[in-house]
Amino acid sequence: MSLISLNQLDYSVGGPLLLDHVDLSIEAGERIALIGRNGAGKSTLLKLLAGEIHPDDGQVRVQSGTRIARLEQEVPPGASGSVFDVVSEGLGGIGADLALFHRLSHAESVDTESLAAVQSRIEAAQGWDADRRVADVLKQLELDGEAAFARLSGGMKRRVLLARALVCAPDVLLLDEPTNHLDIEAIDWLEGFLSSWRGALVFVTHDRRFLRALATRIVEIDRGQVTSWPGDFDNYLRRREERLHAQSVENARFDAFLAEEEVWIRQGIKARRTRNEGRVRRLKALRNERAQRRELQGNVKMMLAEAEASGKKVLQARDVGFSFGDVPIVRGLATTLLRGDRIGLIGPNGSGKSTLLKLLLGELIPQHGEIVRGTQLAIAYFDQYRATLREDWNALDNVAEGREFIEVGGKRKHVLGYLQDFLFTPERARAPITRLSGGERNRLLLAKLFAQPANLLVMDEPTNDLDVETLELLEDLLGDYAGTLILVSHDREFLDNVVTSTLVMEGEGRVGEYVGGYSDWLRQRETPVRIDSSPSPAVVDPSRPIDPPPARRKLSYKDQRELDLLPARIEELESRIAAQTRSMSDPAFFRQPHDVVTAYQTALDQAQRELDACYARWEALEAMVS
Repeated sequence: MSLISLNQLDYSVGGPLLLDHVDLSIEAGERIALIGRNGAGKSTLLKLLAGEIHPDDGQVRVQSGTRIARLEQEVPPGASGSVFDVVSEGLGGIGADLALFHRLSHAESVDTESLAAVQSRIEAAQGWDADRRVADVLKQLELDGEAAFARLSGGMKRRVLLARALVCAPDVLLLDEPTNHLDIEAIDWLEGFLSSWRGALVFVTHDRRFLRALATRIVEIDRGQVTSWPGDFDNYLRRREERLHAQSVENARFDAFLAEEEVWIRQGIKARRTRNEGRVRRLKALRNERAQRRELQGNVKMMLAEAEASGKKVLQARDVGFSFGDVPIVRGLATTLLRGDRIGLIGPNGSGKSTLLKLLLGELIPQHGEIVRGTQLAIAYFDQYRATLREDWNALDNVAEGREFIEVGGKRKHVLGYLQDFLFTPERARAPITRLSGGERNRLLLAKLFAQPANLLVMDEPTNDLDVETLELLEDLLGDYAGTLILVSHDREFLDNVVTSTLVMEGEGRVGEYVGGYSDWLRQRETPVRIDSSPSPAVVDPSRPIDPPPARRKLSYKDQRELDLLPARIEELESRIAAQTRSMSDPAFFRQPHDVVTAYQTALDQAQRELDACYARWEALEAMVS
């Protein structure tokens, strides 16, 4: 039996139904990804599943005893107190008593009377099991129950809210954009945690790698209709393209037939004398059916207003150092950014990425060394907090700034038409931006940014709240951008598809520089090996006979021949990889056509994999004769 089932559910917020006659069931252990354009109704569907809102029509059936918990998209502004207090809120009334008991028992001066009263309430409700559950969840998610919630980073706050959702041991966990504002390390942790979680999971995310790692079923919301696609995300993409193609063919056939009938009805006196009344009724039905059709929402049409080319050398850092008090943020940084480079900036939250950006852009002065900026720089900056948007202006005014026309891609466009390229209807363009969703605000900020002539584009977390289609279009646009790009992002696939090199905040002020994107950095970075300096002595059982040392094994002729040839093969591969890496370090390399660069990177990846396999095989053969 399904844990939750939706039967012929309708929901509207004005205008066409947001959810139209939806049928959906959620089974135990499923991991369902909700897919759809911004504003399609994904968050609304989660709220309906959680019982926070009710449908206009239809039913939401929940199996008796099923526990449901939801992780909100944003950190609630009213959350306060210690981590223990926030997590225990997930238990309802007994949780409030446990939080009070925890505060009273940890106070400097204990109020014994109040402590005894709350303790008796907990015992009457058999609440000590719930207290142990809070402690278990805190341990499982590696949280300090005494820490003040307000002082935590955004990523740690999201982890605490996840603990609050999990503490009631839900059968169904609903997650709305769980990776937003998390750094890569936190996303990896969350991905691993949810992979091993046994309950049913329904989640909304724009992170395609996260989606591919977790989803066992894709549920798509498109023009009010909800369709289910068993299997992984790539299977969904392939089958969706097939469905859209079939749908477009059927619509074209329908429109052609309707056009023929419209010609017939207008043929004049002769036709009116001879026409069939049944055919007239059919035409009216066809017109009604065509009027009810909801067209697929178009894609964003992005263009960049590029300025004149900058000088060849865009930025050069020479032994740059910067600290906050005794905490080094950047130490000994020496790097050069050339025109056409696309640099990704990677690091945990709080590691100093924003500080490094400010140093590079001249907003902060290095305490040591210097940063030399090139000539003819025109900088456009995408702020992840959207501070450049004026709340008292509508979308149109934010982009126009008093202008009626803007110059984009060598073409003069009316501002309203330009905003329609970013999927803003005239009504939404004139609405206050306080009414816009997170995805719409991000699209608006992109529209404002791309209307500025620039040859150095600085983007801080541009992917938050964007749907997958818009993300892919943004990738294509940045991939073809002739200027220089500095990109801060925690979206691993976006980094892989856009940047040509990375700067990584490695801690203690070290900034590593690597060729390629996120996956290339993973392969190139040094993985620290933890060595226990004080191993415990082995316990020897005197009654057990000591095993003789294993006899040396003689390799077969084939294995011995392979072992003899491996060193030369390894040396050849290392030389090839070194030569390819030197070629890719030349800035002119990435000005070649995209397919040439991609083929070269694929060859480099293949050589690296072969080298790793050779080393592994060499060690295995050596171990056989040692």
